[in-house]
Amino acid sequence: MFWMKVCAVMVVGSLALGSAVGAEAASPLVGEMKKIDGKPVDLSSYKGKVVLIVNVASKCGYTNQYTGLQKLYDSYKDKGLVVLGFPANEFGGQEPGSDTDIATFCSTKYGVTFDMFSKIVVKGPDKAPLYKSLTETATPAGDVKWNFEKFLIGRDGAILGRFASGVAPEDAKLKDAIEAALKAN
Repeated sequence: MFWMKVCAVMVVGSLALGSAVGAEAASPLVGEMKKIDGKPVDLSSYKGKVVLIVNVASKCGYTNQYTGLQKLYDSYKDKGLVVLGFPANEFGGQEPGSDTDIATFCSTKYGVTFDMFSKIVVKGPDKAPLYKSLTETATPAGDVKWNFEKFLIGRDGAILGRFASGVAPEDAKLKDAIEAALKAN
């Protein structure tokens, strides 16, 4: 009985993913945002890549995920993966530093070379438009629950998956989803 339920969920999930891929889904990769160095970036410049968006924090129990995120980026960047880090301070005040402080911390402590952005709001009434789009259209929809939540965007700009903070970058579920997205056209 258990396996029948698992298979049914997989078929329904595959059908839903297939219909989302076949349809022209609205992409969250719109508008301009500031990188951590203050330079503006048009998010649509990431279309055609597989994008992993992560809200990050320097003083969180999950902060060590920077190591895994960097390894993912190093492993798959030549195949088309980009990782975008968005510092946020909504959860326990765990990202209190300035953009300069955050950039220094990430590069010196974790050797981060993936794209980091200026600190933003990911929850509440002042939520950045990117996170408004992500949290309203991802499955499941709803507010970000904590630091290091991950959203996977396909080459076409559609949201392919949402992964809770506890899903480490090394987790097979996340890696499998990234590999599948990289193989898709």
